[in-house]
Amino acid sequence: MASDIVKLNVPAKPQYARSLRMLAANLAVVAGLSIDDVEDVRMAAEEGFVYSSATQAGSLEVTFTVDEHYLRLDFALGELEAKAEEYAEGSFSYAELILAAVTDEYAIDEDAGVLTIVKRLGVDRELA
Repeated sequence: MASDIVKLNVPAKPQYARSLRMLAANLAVVAGLSIDDVEDVRMAAEEGFVYSSATQAGSLEVTFTVDEHYLRLDFALGELEAKAEEYAEGSFSYAELILAAVTDEYAIDEDAGVLTIVKRLGVDRELA
């Protein structure tokens, strides 16, 4: 199966987080992830929304890659320095703690301005 790309652009406002969570959960089902993994993707999408919306003034762009082996979410980030102004100290540490717990991989590429979240099909968290 070739990878499918889905892009979402929503205002960086809290009332649009649900739209992102719902699309992420639906694409996790399309990718063949388990029920528990779908819930993990939903939580990861929420944290990604919070993280990236703190760096975006207007809109938030997320690119989903659906593959037979994984679901990847790439959140476009704005100016990372804006984080300190938008959220209290420690808020992003919490987001990173959640992402580490519910994803198979996540990374923040400050040079490219992207937060990447990956959930793989069939990964046993105990062995990962």
